This record gives sequence, C-alpha cells and structure tokens, in this order.
Amino acid sequence: MTAIARTDNRQEVLAAARAELPVDIVAFIEDCRRQEHPESNLIAVLHRVQEHFGYLACEKLDAVAQLMNIPAAKVAGVATFYHYFRMQPRGKLMINVCMGTACYVKGAEKVVDRIREELGIDFGQTTTDGVFSLNSALCLGTCGLAPVVMINDEVHGKVTPDQVPALLEKAMLKARQSMEEA
Repeated sequence: MTAIARTDNRQEVLAAARAELPVDIVAFIEDCRRQEHPESNLIAVLHRVQEHFGYLACEKLDAVAQLMNIPAAKVAGVATFYHYFRMQPRGKLMINVCMGTACYVKGAEKVVDRIREELGIDFGQTTTDGVFSLNSALCLGTCGLAPVVMINDEVHGKVTPDQVPALLEKAMLKARQSMEEA
C-alpha cells in the first residue's frame, strides 16, 4: 500500500499564526470571522496588532492574513497604504519637527538637517539603537513658537540648529531618568 502524500497543512499554518499573536487579538479575529463580512474588520485588527507590538512586523501581517483568510498581499497593501500604520519599530523618543509654513519659513529645514546630522536618520526612520525616531508634522499648532520640535509630548519652540545637540541630550537624560524611576 502506498502512502498518501499530505498536501493540506492548513491546521499547522493556523496554529503557527495563532502562536504569533496574543490571545486577545486572536479572539478578536475569531469574533470578526463570525460576522457577515469579516474582512471589513481588517483595519481594526491591524490597529490592535500595532497597539500591542508598536508596529506591524511582516510575520504579524502574515498571521493576520492567515487567521482572517485574507490574501497576504491585501493585508500588506492596507497596512502600507494608511499613514497611521508603522512597518518599523519606533524609537523610545519620537521627534516631530513641524514643517508647516511658519516653521518652514523660520528655519525648520535647517533644524531638520542638524537632527539628521546628529542622529544619522531621515524622516520615518529610527536610530539603530532604537532610541530616536524622526517624523515631520504639517502643523503642531504652535506657530508663534516657530520653528517647533516636539519630542514625545514636550514642545520646544524657536529651536535653532545649534540647540539641537543639547536638546537631544536633554531628551536622552530625561528618558533614562524615567526608565530608572519605573
């Protein structure tokens, strides 16, 4: 008698996908799958995954695709289309530089150039040590303080390129202190 080749490994794939995600997210996906149009919950699922992990790693996207029975290309397409979703881990310290008209006119581009020089990263990137991420903002709503740099929730106004090294050092020290206190 000849052995029958096994070609269906769906249960193994689903078990691996379940192992990739936390129990609460798997349960949410299973609840979504019981609804009439489960694919309509994809964005909500991706939000939960990003909230838990901080970003959407490829293996997490694959797990979502398998558990929701949605093509991986569609899941990746949705994740990369929406600006809110991050495909890379973000740093402990988020730097947002306002590039709105007032800030731009007052020298924001020069401030950004100095940040790039100091950290070796560009917009949308994170330093290799995972400490800083650099982003631009269209407006931070503090035009009277232009140019404005926001590090996490702290607003710094009238920033000059020469102030950037001290600003970054101060943010690092503050982050270390808060980690030691926790």
